[in-house]
Amino acid sequence: MTLLHIEGAHKRYGEHTALRGLDLCIAHGELVCLLGASGSGKTTLLRIVAGLERVDGGRVVLAGEVVDAPGMTPLPPQRRGLGMVFQDYALWPHLSALDNVALPLRARRRGDAAVDARRMLERVGLGAQALRRPHELSGGQQQRVALARALAVRPRLLLCDEPLSNLDAALREELRELIGSVVREHGLAALYITHDQREALALGDRVGIVEAGRLLQIDTPQALLRAPASESAARFLHACGPWPAYCDGAGLSLPWGRMPAPAGAPRGDCRVYWRASALRAAADVAADVAAGAAAGAGSAATAPRARVLGCVETADGVELRCALADVVLRLRVATPLALGAELALSLDPRQALLYPAFESNHTIKKENLVS
Repeated sequence: MTLLHIEGAHKRYGEHTALRGLDLCIAHGELVCLLGASGSGKTTLLRIVAGLERVDGGRVVLAGEVVDAPGMTPLPPQRRGLGMVFQDYALWPHLSALDNVALPLRARRRGDAAVDARRMLERVGLGAQALRRPHELSGGQQQRVALARALAVRPRLLLCDEPLSNLDAALREELRELIGSVVREHGLAALYITHDQREALALGDRVGIVEAGRLLQIDTPQALLRAPASESAARFLHACGPWPAYCDGAGLSLPWGRMPAPAGAPRGDCRVYWRASALRAAADVAADVAAGAAAGAGSAATAPRARVLGCVETADGVELRCALADVVLRLRVATPLALGAELALSLDPRQALLYPAFESNHTIKKENLVS
């Protein structure tokens, strides 16, 4: 059952159009992540849902009630039943963690506010820090307080706007797992805004890609990675390419030679991408096969050759920057290679992503909207 339905949302700021007829549905208990670069419109959309901005066109329906549309008085934020977690924590500096969480509960005249606030702080791992003020807490702890405050009011929809972007990588992963587990434990719906692909794919029941005020695609993380609906979506998901190609039905003609065409490939001129995980050094694939690993992709692949442009040894291994037919790639390999050296690559043709040369990037899989 649909909790939030955004229908044809338009928003302009002077000459800038932030949203261009964007549609989105979120079901009860569903966690939806929206991915997009800065300026794509994703935060504007969240602020409209929160009641902090108005739509210029379209409407916002929450739990069956129209809460915003042109020509009406919008439902104020405090009456929408929302919880909000922002990038900057927004804690009262003179209040303890406990009082920060209890404040919105007291505003709702909840007599057990302190008990509920302490219970929620314990759930996010801060029971022992309940009496500390924000300046006595780390950034990760402050964000836990903000999360506890948002959840303590038992919202019907949780809104998260880049909540982890100020934290280091280890803390981001820890809090990402915490947010996902707490939201699902309480059966909440959530709209989570981020520019971090890993974060969105790990958290979301569905993930949407927003570009220039439009929703390019929304799907499950697995389906989104397997079949980006447009070149823009493929690029945003860090697919490698594009390479020009021609498909005659039986095979693909590429700058380095022929490869089998994937099932259902369109005929004619096209552009080809590969997911980064489907592109490997042929030597590494051979080593896997020799060790008894599944040979699937390696056995089906050809071996185009890339030229090494750079080589860096890191704590995680060796990272190469190399060029394959004028497309620059980054690969992890077992051993360093000299600049200018050639590297045989394994490309699984079954994992190729093909797009007609004439396609429009502004496409969306409408059937993936919840109704």
